[in-house]
Amino acid sequence: MNNIMIIGGHKAVIAYDPEIDMFRGEFVGLNGGADFYAADVPGLRAEGERSLKIFLEECARRGIEPQKQFSGKFVIRLAPKAHEAAAIAAAAHGQSLNQWVAETLEHAVLA
Repeated sequence: MNNIMIIGGHKAVIAYDPEIDMFRGEFVGLNGGADFYAADVPGLRAEGERSLKIFLEECARRGIEPQKQFSGKFVIRLAPKAHEAAAIAAAAHGQSLNQWVAETLEHAVLA
């Protein structure tokens, strides 16, 4: 995946911030915020490791599960035309809209 750095088994989304001329990393899938900044990739990895260590230590101290749990359910809002097109595509595949959306998303993010 583009712009994803794995640090300590956790994924962080990486972006460049031109206003401060630095890279920013933000861990995703955690039960709280843990972000980090650096001017280069090696520095970003080192700062990410530090940030994650502090986050995990704080979770342990407070008795908080660090990994966010996902239910598998979410609501999506689309433009009416996109909703109609998705319903037609689902019907054309012999699936419910929910089945079609789930399969399409899984293919897009797990492929």
